[in-house]
Amino acid sequence: MPSLKDLKNRIKSVKSTQKITKAMKMVAAAKLRRAREAAENARPYAEAMERMLENLAASRRTVALKNPGTEEKKEYSFNSTVPQFNGSAIPLLSGIGEGKTHLIVVAASDRGLCGAFNTSIVRAVRRKIHELQTEGKTVKLLCVGRKGYEQLHHEFKSLIIGRLEIKTKKLGYADAETVAKDVMQRFDAEEFDVAYIVYNTFRSVIAQVVTWQRLVPLAVSGGQQSAVNSPYEAEPSEEELLAKLLPKNLAMRTYRALLENAASEQGARMTAMDNATRNAGDMIKKLNLKYNRTRQAAITKELIEIISGAEAV
Repeated sequence: MPSLKDLKNRIKSVKSTQKITKAMKMVAAAKLRRAREAAENARPYAEAMERMLENLAASRRTVALKNPGTEEKKEYSFNSTVPQFNGSAIPLLSGIGEGKTHLIVVAASDRGLCGAFNTSIVRAVRRKIHELQTEGKTVKLLCVGRKGYEQLHHEFKSLIIGRLEIKTKKLGYADAETVAKDVMQRFDAEEFDVAYIVYNTFRSVIAQVVTWQRLVPLAVSGGQQSAVNSPYEAEPSEEELLAKLLPKNLAMRTYRALLENAASEQGARMTAMDNATRNAGDMIKKLNLKYNRTRQAAITKELIEIISGAEAV
């Protein structure tokens, strides 16, 4: 049975932990507000770009069907300051190979203490890997964030081909562009046929949904009818616009995924720290009750000893 001193030290230790978890909850709440605003502000732009690419892709397919053999290869780049990659915009839209090699970009966090945030992503990746390997596919992993790498390293060390960490305190487009450039360079080197990014989409403070987003080939829908009914005319040609916009759209999808992930991380951390604070409070109550009972038992024992000694005299 622990002594009064041991119980007192334990209560003091739990109270200190409670102060830390409460402070972390408040910090996460402040960061969550900014991260949530950034994620929500990025959604309209990303959705508008998706719609525009759908129209361009559908229009290009319509022109190609009317004039077969007229497609030309266009080099793609993020901007004029970035060295251009070999290849064309058409493979980036339609893919290359037969889909035998799949690249999974695992977007996790660099810090822990955020509940099941990282575990849910890693669990989904494990299921996807086993599913693809059962179908005879080759799987490669590109880890963004330290926690995802640490959890997948022991089991899938041979599948991990790269590791990226976002070291800036405030997530920016340049961070997403770094990830997208890495994917583009591997695509240009024909290291994979299909690429996905897996992340958590922010729904609420207590709800984050694991989401799979295909990056390569870019999943744009739309058909000939949408192109025919489209009120837009492309200048220059759809091919040249796609050569510029498809890489930017890949970077934008990555940026949106990272923003959703950042908001989900702070929401998960806020919930986890709130639960930890509550659990610490419950533990303190139990320890105080045990301390008082032990103290009362010790006092009662001393009184009995004093009374017994007085009667013996």
